[in-house]
Amino acid sequence: MKSYEVNFDGLVGPTHNYGGLSYGNVASQSNSQQSSNPKEAALQGLAKMKALMDMGFQQGVLAPQERPDVAALRRLGFAGSDAQVIQQAAKEAMPLLVASCSASSMWVANAATVSPSADTADGRVHFTAANLNCKYHRSIEHPTTSRVLGAMFADQQHFAHHAALPAVAQFGDEGAANHTRFCRAYGEAGVEFFVFGRSAFDTRYPAPQKYPARQTLEASQAVARLHGLREEGVVYAQQNPSVIDQGVFHNDVIAVGNGEVLFYHEDAFLETDKMLAELSSKLAKVGGKFQSVCVPRSAVTVDDAVRSYLFNSQLLSRPDGSMLLIVPEECRSNERVWQYLQGLTGAGGVIREVKVFDLKQSMQNGGGPACLRLRVALNETELAAVNPGVIMTAPLYDSLTQWVERHYRDRMTENDLADPQLLLECRGALDELTQILKLGAVYPFQIN
Repeated sequence: MKSYEVNFDGLVGPTHNYGGLSYGNVASQSNSQQSSNPKEAALQGLAKMKALMDMGFQQGVLAPQERPDVAALRRLGFAGSDAQVIQQAAKEAMPLLVASCSASSMWVANAATVSPSADTADGRVHFTAANLNCKYHRSIEHPTTSRVLGAMFADQQHFAHHAALPAVAQFGDEGAANHTRFCRAYGEAGVEFFVFGRSAFDTRYPAPQKYPARQTLEASQAVARLHGLREEGVVYAQQNPSVIDQGVFHNDVIAVGNGEVLFYHEDAFLETDKMLAELSSKLAKVGGKFQSVCVPRSAVTVDDAVRSYLFNSQLLSRPDGSMLLIVPEECRSNERVWQYLQGLTGAGGVIREVKVFDLKQSMQNGGGPACLRLRVALNETELAAVNPGVIMTAPLYDSLTQWVERHYRDRMTENDLADPQLLLECRGALDELTQILKLGAVYPFQIN
């Protein structure tokens, strides 16, 4: 039976703005308060989805959140009509209104952790929505994320869904941004690779000093248990605390893996040699041959990696066994990074080609190509069981492009978030979107 890695890209939401909400994310904070362009952001994301589909890759779409999140503001004490809640928040606590309007769900690498059926005890694809507990504006996402994933992967014969982990710091879980999977083929048993920033209970593990470590070892272990993963099919690795303090807030800012290949920076991990040996040994036991591509700090500094998002790229397998690297335009703009990539593709290794995409709207808020997609490995039967409304096709691309053109503003500032009309615009757009994607009622305003 054939198997595929399907990339489900997040559709950028109508309230895309630069709120600077993510402490530890250098790009997010450095572009705070700038004017954003939600329409351009959504169209840039859709263009990437269509380009990958046109290249022959399986591509899907993941819907955004309802924003502003008026219910979240009500839980914080704001009252009255929806319009009055927004106006009161704007007057008394603008940072809370900005948080309730965040469109950060566009980075669906943080939506959930996914384990394919070949790895799990019950032979189903398992999803655990990330609690994103480290940041308030993201911690409010998982209830809607769970409903959307449930509507996309509804067949209980093939798919299992788990609620987010307890919303406390000890179980901080950031989803697939700190998780990848190595395998010989997507439908075969593989090795799941969990990267954590700190341990909540074991003081032997060091922690960063400046920025928070968002993923805990205990959260990663809990997800592995929920998914029914075998000990011999899991590797845990600690992210280097010093690179977290340089702005590497998730592992996918400093490393990316696919198939049998890990592409990583020299300073990405602690005890790197031990971790590589464990990956190689465990992958060999399921028939795979692990390969690592290390980018030396002498060629690309951590600062270069953070500024260019070299590692927040998509590493995609081609039919001939070679790999394609999808990178943001910022990689071409960085002389050292671009020089490294030219040498990499010319060296005759497994990564043969680099394709560049303009994702400036996303990049300025701290997310690149890899942030925008959630990877789900599916066999033919499972793919057929996915809600067909969310699988990208040329007609769906046209429909979504027209939908964005109709509903999105081309400019968004903090002052615009205080406009109660924005809520009505967003709800009207999302109501139509659920019909286009055949999701049913997934948003609070549709349910309540």
